[in-house]
Amino acid sequence: MIRSVIRRIGVVVKPNQPQAVQTIGCLVEWLDRRDVTLVVEPELADRTTGAKIGCAIETLPREQLAANVDLLIVLGGDGTMIAAARMLGDREVPVLGINYGTLGYLAEFRTEEMIPALEAIFIDDYRLDRRVMLDVELRRNEERVAQNRVLNDAVIGKSALARIIEIEAWFDKQFVNSFRADGLIVSTPTGSTAYNLSAGGPLIYPSMEAVVITPICPHTLSNRPIVVPDDVEIELHLKTREEVAITLDGQIGFPLEIEDRVFVRKSRTKFNIVQPTNRNYFDVLRDKLRWGR
Repeated sequence: MIRSVIRRIGVVVKPNQPQAVQTIGCLVEWLDRRDVTLVVEPELADRTTGAKIGCAIETLPREQLAANVDLLIVLGGDGTMIAAARMLGDREVPVLGINYGTLGYLAEFRTEEMIPALEAIFIDDYRLDRRVMLDVELRRNEERVAQNRVLNDAVIGKSALARIIEIEAWFDKQFVNSFRADGLIVSTPTGSTAYNLSAGGPLIYPSMEAVVITPICPHTLSNRPIVVPDDVEIELHLKTREEVAITLDGQIGFPLEIEDRVFVRKSRTKFNIVQPTNRNYFDVLRDKLRWGR
């Protein structure tokens, strides 16, 4: 990947994040005299009018940010990072995640590390972690009902009062199994630490070119998680009339009907996360999973 000169920086903020104004104030002051334009959403620009403005500021709707910046800064946590991944479209813009709480799986920089991280980026002394994303398509009969991209997972699950559901799984048009369970998770390596882990699926190192399919509370205990190459096309058929929905990254969802088909394919676009040089993936796992405690 060829790295571009940083001339425009976009900012995405977690909703109702009170510390964001102060953080952006530090950012615009640091960008002063660097000939860099800061691009923010109109609502965020209104909230920062009282901050000291040391650089040019433009406003754009969130869905247009990625197409008009060279670097995206996400102020929030992992949920905000996941939402940002879907808004990037086909652009592989580097993303710097600033976490206001504890270390995240994706937003790995603390607020006090933001300026040192930017200094490293401006002298091209940084590394990118390129995360696989999946394209998910929902078809009803031959009509495309929905299509979106996920960074973590796509989950087919029943409602609280529904009985066990049946889902047929096909990999590259080869029949695999008919899962009878509470649901099914299709997860990227990034999402392996999320719902997949809670459902008994394996941890997968982020750079692995793999996808894991994990049944949720399977009726047959021999139905275990399956790890396949990420270039496999996964096709899922819903075979029951229960109240079922598909949820993408835990943030958006669509109701399913019997005989609906869900196709999951590796996306051509990757999510490029700026990584801190003083930490590794296992630092985060030890902190989040409380290993050895």
